Amino acid sequence: MTTSATSDRLAALDVMVDRQEIHDALTRFSRGMDRFDRDIFLSAFHDDATIAAGNFVGGPIDLYEWARATHELGQVSTHHNLLNHTCDIDGDTAHTETYYLFVGRNHDDTNWIAGGRYIDRVERRDGQWRIALRTNVIEWSGIVPTMGIPFADVPDIHVNGARRAAQQTRRTNDH
Repeated sequence: MTTSATSDRLAALDVMVDRQEIHDALTRFSRGMDRFDRDIFLSAFHDDATIAAGNFVGGPIDLYEWARATHELGQVSTHHNLLNHTCDIDGDTAHTETYYLFVGRNHDDTNWIAGGRYIDRVERRDGQWRIALRTNVIEWSGIVPTMGIPFADVPDIHVNGARRAAQQTRRTNDH
């Protein structure tokens, strides 16, 4: 491989690593919110970030407190799913658009579903990609009919696929 081709390949690899680190930051936001894990949530944002989400406009700490209270008031569980993702990187700044699908299991056993886009400016500071500016564009939402959770009556369904459960099963079967 020529020096030029190697250089081009390494530059492309750098972009791929940056894109993955940016996507990881966006995922930390979703995971932190769904798990009510403040530290994971806040690790997605720079401390001075500005976020516009519905009637909320403010910083990451205030967003977490507002969103947590809102979700606790309405839902027993939430899933923020990230879908189509575009990312344009220019040095230490990236502009992203990420489609999302939100689903919440409400306290009254209904399900709230919403879709939209996160439009973000993500910046690399001190080697860390984090959200600096976010606009949450909610494009649709509604309540969907409730149905029973499939396999909810199966004992220990919550450990299905967990490594610990598989190891325990093997030990039990070996004896």
